[in-house]
Amino acid sequence: MQTVFHLIADEPAQQRTALTIAENLTKDDSVEIDDIAIVAQADGIEPLTAGGENSDAVESLLETGISVKACGNTLDLKDLAESDLVDGVETVPSGGGELTRLQSEGYAYIRP
Repeated sequence: MQTVFHLIADEPAQQRTALTIAENLTKDDSVEIDDIAIVAQADGIEPLTAGGENSDAVESLLETGISVKACGNTLDLKDLAESDLVDGVETVPSGGGELTRLQSEGYAYIRP
């Protein structure tokens, strides 16, 4: 099974919850997970920025092998560069496009 988490809200507590659920999924022995991805766009981009609130959780998730993807359109709109992101975060052209692609590949979609 494969799962993608969608970060789009600007509420830090909600962002932390989503990141915690992704982490908990890596530890759940009752399901066989092949891949976990996180796609952030709009106001959900904050945890992916170096020094941003909850960026420590993103760093930890990257260390576990979870792929974390930032929307390139959002970076442009917020005047952010790839160098502003936590090391290891991948940039994709659009968050919506990446979510669509992953779901077409069978990823379950979760937006806490």
